[in-house]
Amino acid sequence: MKYIALILLVWFSTNQAGQEIYVCKNATVSIYSKAPIEDIEAKTDKGTSVFNAATGELAFSVPIRSLKFDKALMQEHFNENYMESDKYPQASFKGKLAQTPDVTKDGVYPVMASGVFEVHGVKQSRTIPGKLTVSGGAISLSSEFIVACKDHKIEIPTLVFHNIAETIKVQVNATYSPYK
Repeated sequence: MKYIALILLVWFSTNQAGQEIYVCKNATVSIYSKAPIEDIEAKTDKGTSVFNAATGELAFSVPIRSLKFDKALMQEHFNENYMESDKYPQASFKGKLAQTPDVTKDGVYPVMASGVFEVHGVKQSRTIPGKLTVSGGAISLSSEFIVACKDHKIEIPTLVFHNIAETIKVQVNATYSPYK
């Protein structure tokens, strides 16, 4: 919860009051990696996000340790050996939509968000595709994209190379409420 407060504090310090600000405190994020020996899957509903509908600015934060695996040992290895979650506790994205849809009109809008994606302490400029849906005043955003482990200095030991894929599919779903 302290991370959403931090995001909001930074957000409001750089934006004018009275703009159309929306928040999501329970964004779902899932990861999937197909490997020859065993697939890796995890999910969390602890993602937080802020969306400024007037400017198209968008921010996400996900606590790495909140990702839950079916197998406790897999979760332990993920956090300790690969993600170093104590050292790098968050994954984040801060960017802006290329074109901001009119959120007063129902519809499904393909969007592209460009910004800085940070995982494992490594920041990378990314353009990430997504879909923004407006229905009855409710705003939701979904996205699916690939993260290459090497791009974020996540090392895969040779011994377990066949157990872990070099890329991870990430799926994000967030439903926003107006910030009051």
